[in-house]
Amino acid sequence: MAYWLVKSEPSVWSWDQQVAKGAKGEAWTGVRNFTARQNLVAMKKGDKAFFYHSNEGKEIVGIAEIIKEAYPDPTDKTEKFVCVDIKADKPLKTPVTMAAIKADKKLAEMALVKYSRLSVQPVTAEEWKLVCKMGGM
Repeated sequence: MAYWLVKSEPSVWSWDQQVAKGAKGEAWTGVRNFTARQNLVAMKKGDKAFFYHSNEGKEIVGIAEIIKEAYPDPTDKTEKFVCVDIKADKPLKTPVTMAAIKADKKLAEMALVKYSRLSVQPVTAEEWKLVCKMGGM
């Protein structure tokens, strides 16, 4: 299993909205960056992803699961980009803020710190374990 992080502004698509979609999940559309696209293509069914509230909150609030692998993004008229379907798995007991992540030297190489604008990014197994611990999991 691989680990990922997906970002959304809560005013556009929030964790609560993701949870409300239930087991059928929702398509993760609108990605228009080629590096993020490559990450979507690499996602496999069953992989886990941190759900990060960007701009407002700046914190990891939950864990999602990839339930459908990459397919053409129906919102992309150029037909160059893809999406995956994700469903909410569980909330973190304590949201993990960007400030807390930056304060931990063990997370200095995390993509969230190094490539803060990338909307879909990989997370290493060690980073995953550490952030889950920080979040009370």
